[in-house]
Amino acid sequence: MLNFSYYNPTRIIFGKDSISKVGTEIKKHGSKVLLHYGGGSIKKNGVYTQVIASLKESQVEYVELSGVVPNPHLSLVREGIDLCKTEKVDFILAVGGGSVIDSAKAIAFGSLLTDTDVWEDYYMKGDCEITEALSVGVVLTIPAAGSESSTGSVITNEKAYLKRAVNSEALIPLFAVMDPETNYSLPDYQTACGASDILSHLQERYFTNEKHNDLSDRLLESAMRNIISYAPLSLKHPTDYRYRSELMWTGTIAHNNLLDRGRVGDWASHDIEHELSGMYDIAHGAGLSIVFPAWMRYVYHHDIDRFVQYAIRVWDISLTLDDKDAIVEAAIDRLEAFYRSIGLPVHLGDAGIGPEKIKKMSANAMIGRNSIGNFVTLDSSDIEKIFRLAL
Repeated sequence: MLNFSYYNPTRIIFGKDSISKVGTEIKKHGSKVLLHYGGGSIKKNGVYTQVIASLKESQVEYVELSGVVPNPHLSLVREGIDLCKTEKVDFILAVGGGSVIDSAKAIAFGSLLTDTDVWEDYYMKGDCEITEALSVGVVLTIPAAGSESSTGSVITNEKAYLKRAVNSEALIPLFAVMDPETNYSLPDYQTACGASDILSHLQERYFTNEKHNDLSDRLLESAMRNIISYAPLSLKHPTDYRYRSELMWTGTIAHNNLLDRGRVGDWASHDIEHELSGMYDIAHGAGLSIVFPAWMRYVYHHDIDRFVQYAIRVWDISLTLDDKDAIVEAAIDRLEAFYRSIGLPVHLGDAGIGPEKIKKMSANAMIGRNSIGNFVTLDSSDIEKIFRLAL
């Protein structure tokens, strides 16, 4: 187990009717809020009304910026930065899922920049460290990205077809309000994509070269099994509070950095998928269900014993240990079967994507980088082979 430092200040406010506490929480930290959200879903399901009522009850002044889309756009981030500066906003409330939260985080630190650019110097080049940001709070409506208590933010430059991430403790939200009832109205596909995203966060952390990290292994395995169990049940019974609660809480634990302490995760599959969704605007969770099995098939011989452990503990594979390759292939087959069972693609062709832009995406993945991945280090030729395995 590696040495580590762990810090996470996010206050989790979980349960029914918890949205009513939003105004009180914001009042502790700010006086004028940017209310940031996506399209019309929070107005249809009543979340918007609850948030506004809480802000007014606590006498919190607010301005609004809507329009966040999946794979959140840089252009809206720039609009939000200008709005925060003009309106002298001191707090940002993100109401929605990971895309809204990631956009809010970008606006939060971008609003304090003077001599550097939010995209070029941070997301693209990584030349600068993020040391300060406006405070961010969250009302989570989609369990998926885990951005409600993470250090990360992912933004898409829609003009350049590039998707990039930043990480900083300055971006961790101060609080996250999580009412599982807000998930009842989610479309099945959105629920499935969220489950895929959560599972991928766990798998990225699981495949590590660090040895003797048994507690984290067991916690990751348990969380993976939770998603495998409760995602189908949430789809079958969309208004069952118990099933929605399990998905929502697992999504937070999967990405608040607790489960990767003392180890270094891989993250190549995420970087590869970012090229896919940056180019084709495919849902992130759907892109991951395509990329992850292909990545596994490409790299598993690097440490076949770790994959055998994954197969046995997560997927209950009971084949003879004399044939480790068969065990791993059976696990990957079960992973693909799980994705299919919840309505997700497992091949590029399933999403209507052909081989035409594979070389371009593989080259784009290396812009500003020498390699991706930690479990196995990959270059553009490796990425191209993984994309072709996913056809």
